[in-house]
Amino acid sequence: MNRPSRCSVLLRRILTIGMNVRTQDEKNQIVRKRMLDLHDIRVGKVPHDSPWLRNVRLQYSQDGQRKEWDVIRIHDSVCIIIFNISRKKLVFVRQFRPAVYYAFLPENEDKVDVERYPATLGVTLELCAGIVDKDKSLVEIAREELREECGYEVPASAFTQIATYLSSASASAKQTLFYVEVTDDMHTYPGGGAESEGELIEVVELSIPQLRDYMKSKEIQSPSSFLFGVSWFLFNKSEYCS
Repeated sequence: MNRPSRCSVLLRRILTIGMNVRTQDEKNQIVRKRMLDLHDIRVGKVPHDSPWLRNVRLQYSQDGQRKEWDVIRIHDSVCIIIFNISRKKLVFVRQFRPAVYYAFLPENEDKVDVERYPATLGVTLELCAGIVDKDKSLVEIAREELREECGYEVPASAFTQIATYLSSASASAKQTLFYVEVTDDMHTYPGGGAESEGELIEVVELSIPQLRDYMKSKEIQSPSSFLFGVSWFLFNKSEYCS
């Protein structure tokens, strides 16, 4: 039986990678169109029974002085630095974040003019992440988020737990950062988030030079967890960054 030559195997792999990239780009275009279809925005008060956050006021004495501080209690979460060693690219997600969008809105306006304040203002580039709302270990939650958002099936043993850190100022929560290396062969699910939960997520791959260019931007449309994760990677995985 004739075996395929090394060149033909390599060519097939290159063509497959090219098709995967085109497919992901096409999916992202569809997701982006749906993501930016934003209308009828109104600003209101948070109900007391919100499943996502709880407002409390802490009152305490410190150094002989009576003080108080308003705190928002939110879910703990996990986030993941993902490096695809097949193509030497970091894998991120892009999605619309209402909280980010709200930062651009004027005060005391109940109804928002989407022509003046387009949905693009709330679109961020982030690490793959998810809240801790299941009775599972942190690494198992990270595995599920990686599969759901980015489409990679990876064993728990492949994850490295980097650090757990705290929110500050008015938010009260912990976030745990993981690192995982993936290959093209591990991409066995569609990714893009849970359609049943209304998630609209683009999967974005950046080479190291592209990432460095993004980090040099005057305004970075990414959360602090992204900055920490990227910095950790650049400092600790120098073998991929030269």
